[in-house]
Amino acid sequence: MAEKSKVLVIGGTGYIGKFIVEASAKSGHPTFALVRESTLSNPAKANIVEGFKSLGVDLVHGDIYDQESLLNAIKQVDVVISTVGIEQLEDQDKIVAAVKAAGNIKRFLPSEFGRDVDCVHAVEPAKAMFAIKAKIRRLVEAEGIPYTYVSSNSFAGWFLPTLAQPGVTAPPRDKVVILGDGNTKAVFNREIDIGTYTIKAVDDPRTLNKLLYIKPPANTYSINDLVYLWERKIGKTLERVYVPEEQVLKNIQEAAFPLNLMLAISHSVFVKGGQANVEIEPSFGVEASELYPDVKYTAVDQYLDQII
Repeated sequence: MAEKSKVLVIGGTGYIGKFIVEASAKSGHPTFALVRESTLSNPAKANIVEGFKSLGVDLVHGDIYDQESLLNAIKQVDVVISTVGIEQLEDQDKIVAAVKAAGNIKRFLPSEFGRDVDCVHAVEPAKAMFAIKAKIRRLVEAEGIPYTYVSSNSFAGWFLPTLAQPGVTAPPRDKVVILGDGNTKAVFNREIDIGTYTIKAVDDPRTLNKLLYIKPPANTYSINDLVYLWERKIGKTLERVYVPEEQVLKNIQEAAFPLNLMLAISHSVFVKGGQANVEIEPSFGVEASELYPDVKYTAVDQYLDQII
């Protein structure tokens, strides 16, 4: 059995990062998390940091804006996974430069964990975000850095508890607002499963210089499908309010950040599509649930049972 790679996660205390750090540590990889001093003193992050410590994660003090600390962290590991947030996506060029300078990294995974940004239809401000991710892909490739891009599609935790209704905090019991005609298929994956699939890929030669699509068969639903499923579970028919695309676009233009970004992402996913119908060409992509049939992922049906 080959020794498991040492993994460094940058942005590990963020939304998806914490699941990836946890998956790495639990699967037996020597796991490192780059953390800023401000993170260690942030009460909101205290539980996450303590959780990392309990799993044996090495906390490495550093910052992507401090090249020396970044380079020192990267030289300790074999794999670098970036899970930085929206505001730092463009600054991943600093991580790429450090990975290139270190010269020891067997795999780099930039902060993707969403749509396949090379085949996405979006309006601003989501369009600019996807363009930055695509720009980082091209930089990684130009530098000849071994990579895996993870297209995890939609975070279940963002969309399923509200049936994808923007600005709502609880599952609908009476009325549901649906963008477009509600028939566009999307893929919803639980965050802990995204972490598991991501870590399985880091030492797998089948995912080297490939796009790892996470599209398990039981997780593809349209919003109309979700509403039907939810109605069966709660034993009640909901009033449906459909918002035509023209109105969705108007709402995006009139909203302030970050609501405009969330609406633009929802428009891209639930009106324009491009998650469920992406053709995975073996020359550049592989599908996670096919590669790793041993992973017992959470199906959408099961997820909704947990939030009733």
